[in-house]
Amino acid sequence: MKRDRGFSLMEILLAMTILAILATLGVAGYRHHRRAAAEAVLKANLQIMRHALEQFKADRGKYPASLDDLWREADKRYLREIPEDPIARSNRMWQVEIEPPDPDSPDGEAGIWNVRSGADGIDLEGKAYSDY
Repeated sequence: MKRDRGFSLMEILLAMTILAILATLGVAGYRHHRRAAAEAVLKANLQIMRHALEQFKADRGKYPASLDDLWREADKRYLREIPEDPIARSNRMWQVEIEPPDPDSPDGEAGIWNVRSGADGIDLEGKAYSDY
């Protein structure tokens, strides 16, 4: 009696094809969830910085001249550090909006009253990152 040992070429190719399909599905799902997580972190970081800007304004009566003012002063820190934009992968890509001039005080110092992402592209819902 002759015993066949091992797998045929067809069985090996079938197993490899199934594994390749499963790996492709896994990588696509991983990328989608990773991007969704980065977008959630971006929204949270923006909310934290906007809250810090409002705290600065409430304490000092004016908005800060730069984002660095939120963490550099030893007596009153509003942030430990400027958070990183997870899409742009930098903490220096934030786009700041200067407050509109006050008609009652034309020579008053204008500060940063809003911050947006400096990343290019659109999110999973079709909204531009710069519109966050």
